[in-house]
Amino acid sequence: MKNLFYLILFALLTFGTIGCSNSEDEPVIDEPTPEEPAKPDPDEELKKYWENVANESTIAFVNHFWNKDRKFFNTFVGKADTSAQDWCYWPQAHAMDVVIDAYVRSGNKAWKSYFDAWYVGVKQKSGGSYYNDFVDDMEWICLTMIRLYEHTGDKKYINTAEDLWTVIKRNWNEEYSGGGISWKQSQPASKNSCSNGPAGIIAARLYKLNGKKKSDLDWAKKIFEWQTDKLVDTNGKVYDHITNHETGERMDWIFTYNQGTYMGMAHELYTITKEQRYLDQANKAATYCITHLIDKNNNILKNEGDSGDGGLFKAVFVRYFVKLLLEESLTTADRNKYTIFFNNNAEVLHTKGTGTDYNYGGHWATPGGKHHDLSVQTSACTMIEAKAYYEQKRKK
Repeated sequence: MKNLFYLILFALLTFGTIGCSNSEDEPVIDEPTPEEPAKPDPDEELKKYWENVANESTIAFVNHFWNKDRKFFNTFVGKADTSAQDWCYWPQAHAMDVVIDAYVRSGNKAWKSYFDAWYVGVKQKSGGSYYNDFVDDMEWICLTMIRLYEHTGDKKYINTAEDLWTVIKRNWNEEYSGGGISWKQSQPASKNSCSNGPAGIIAARLYKLNGKKKSDLDWAKKIFEWQTDKLVDTNGKVYDHITNHETGERMDWIFTYNQGTYMGMAHELYTITKEQRYLDQANKAATYCITHLIDKNNNILKNEGDSGDGGLFKAVFVRYFVKLLLEESLTTADRNKYTIFFNNNAEVLHTKGTGTDYNYGGHWATPGGKHHDLSVQTSACTMIEAKAYYEQKRKK
């Protein structure tokens, strides 16, 4: 019994000591306070979303159309351009602009590998020269050369642009309608919007790049004043060309292409001079286009062709429209109006008009077929890249 008593006492003392030990001697582990998950940034998510869409769209575009052997863009998918009938010069510039867009947006140097290759390939395909009887074709190649120089600093691009600009300026004449740059070198009486709007943009861009030479700005202003007087209505409607130099009669063909180049020229002049009248004219041209040259059922730019030149027209408008949309001096009303229309075009194109493997059609609410052509694809890819660029640059 005595032994049992001591055993019980020992147990009580032992466990009692443990149970009554000073809590200050024990480590205290605080339970972590659960952190609230970071709220997703909707602007950042939207930006990433359109970056991914643009990446997939432009990669598919290059995979479909780039001629790896001859270093230019084929006119049709799965068919190398081997005849004069297959070759169209001016879409080459806009196709390369899509690749430049992808490089500017992503910073991925892999896109730069196409620049020099295209520079050589297009010249070889064009008979060893960048010159062309169609002045507007030369103007588009010139504008792409300017962009290549802006984003690489490689002098060969700006030197080529300057050479082309010299030839382009020679096609200004005052014998017909008191001025203007002719559409074709072989037809000095052909005074068209398509050869004057881009020329004004070239002059303004070169002014910014080449030490602000007064002569370049003078050219931009001269071209703008002539076209405004001869080919533009007070409501911003841009006519295609002059049909009668004595009466000033104009061809009532109204294209997104011409609205875009005139708008782009006016906006470029505004960025240089800050004169309100230039911005006013840019706004008029933009507003006319998005209220008249549209598919009203979807509130998008209308279909101007399922192939050929017309299929590329919307690319021209979109390229200069997004620049105007990002202009800080826009009124709130104009910005809201443009934003709604621009975003809707991108959304409709992506959700309704994108086919298997990013095939697009001339109508942006309908997917393209398997045998799509370069012009139509370039227009749509320009829209997608413009949307991704806009999401990067817009103020949040």
